[in-house]
Amino acid sequence: MTLWIVLVATAAGCYLLKFAGLAAPRRLLDNAWLRRFATAVPLALLAALIAVEALRGEGQALAWDTARMGGVGAAVAALALRAPFLVVVLAAAAVTAGLRALGL
Repeated sequence: MTLWIVLVATAAGCYLLKFAGLAAPRRLLDNAWLRRFATAVPLALLAALIAVEALRGEGQALAWDTARMGGVGAAVAALALRAPFLVVVLAAAAVTAGLRALGL
């Protein structure tokens, strides 16, 4: 039962957060500081998610995985070369698989 309460509360919170964005007054949305903040927060959260997932080890510990870091490096290089998203994903997967096949 507790799981359902948490699920419903989370769904309601997500809906209210979405509604708050739609119901915000125009003068608040025109604020330059808020616009910069709204642009920066998703980038920071995505960077944090990538860092945590790339360095994920056993349980809560962070660990260096050479093959995974090679895949991240290949993805960054493909992005720097302005490759399409599918090419970025395939390059990262291929480099990671190759490094794992080499035992790294």
